[in-house]
Amino acid sequence: MTDSPPPAHSFDVATASFEQDVLARSMDVPVLVDFWADWCAPCKQLKPILEKLAAEYGGSFVLAKINSDEEQQLPALFGVRSLPTVILLKGGRPVDGFMGALPESQVREFLSRHEIVAADGAGNESEIESESLSPEQALADVEARIAADPNNDELQLDLAVALSRVGEVERAGNILDQLPAKLATDDRAKRVQATLGFAATLRDAPPLNALEHRLAQDESNLEAHHLAGVHYLVAGDYEAALHQFIELLRRDKQWNDGLAKKLLIDAFNIIDDEDLVGRYRRKMSSLLF
Repeated sequence: MTDSPPPAHSFDVATASFEQDVLARSMDVPVLVDFWADWCAPCKQLKPILEKLAAEYGGSFVLAKINSDEEQQLPALFGVRSLPTVILLKGGRPVDGFMGALPESQVREFLSRHEIVAADGAGNESEIESESLSPEQALADVEARIAADPNNDELQLDLAVALSRVGEVERAGNILDQLPAKLATDDRAKRVQATLGFAATLRDAPPLNALEHRLAQDESNLEAHHLAGVHYLVAGDYEAALHQFIELLRRDKQWNDGLAKKLLIDAFNIIDDEDLVGRYRRKMSSLLF
């Protein structure tokens, strides 16, 4: 009996069919492999996003879904250490990947980085325009718009985002607390909350100059790499922050229950600079895979 072919854009994969459905197919079209499990809450957040994009992109890539509990040989083959893990295959070989439940915008950025685009070329023009401004310019722009429309809750959320990007996290948090509940689940609000979470780490931390001095004396000081990176992130110096987190990952992947990987994933969810995030995602992948 011959197995029926998998659906066009999204399908489940078993070990027995992996070579045909994934490796062979990746010779003709990029294949995004999603390693997931029923017990994994982030997997349940990510899977609908991947399925939606697979349908929307209309064959620009296909989505292969692997239940890591049922098909244990496959995640072992790819060295999967946490779920969800997504790996992109082209020409029969893995070329990139990411871990964690990324928001839709960052999954789109990941695909775009590999020249995988939706058939209609859809994009968010307002986000593109916003990203062309420096953080300080974006803050000034939002404040000017609020002056003309002070009761606009969406603009207040934009203000919280802009403040978080220039390091004014306490003021950003106060604004979030006053927003209506309907905006609490907005991706922008979640990014600001994530930044506030980083800022909380610094409550009893040494100042940045003291940490930089420690690192100048001892580059192997993992705690100093961690806290210096958080200082940089909260202050909006994203590349310096990612450099510290990558250095932490390079020196000890398992330190503090694998904190470096979590720091990087959380930082990626905050940072809007697609080129910067893409560059450091590749560095992280090269260290982990």
